[in-house]
Amino acid sequence: MSGRKIRWTLRALRRLDEIGAHIETDNPAAAARVISRLVSAVDMLLDQPVMGRVGRIKGTREAVLSDISCIVAYRVGRDIEVLTIIHTSQRWPSAL
Repeated sequence: MSGRKIRWTLRALRRLDEIGAHIETDNPAAAARVISRLVSAVDMLLDQPVMGRVGRIKGTREAVLSDISCIVAYRVGRDIEVLTIIHTSQRWPSAL
């Protein structure tokens, strides 16, 4: 391991909560699975920080989680900074 840490931005934490809350209204078990999948994918970035593709916004990378139709946007520096989580059906923001 590199000694890096995961840092979640407030925006990313809000999106994680929103995604979980949205799914939980219909299926609490599925919500728990999706949140667990997202957190696990982010944790993997500690060992494989460039596993995601080059991001659409300069200086970012994107971990594509096709099994749950989400993309985790992040930045690699001294730490791994999770910028946001976007459902693949959403419009990509112009800035992060």
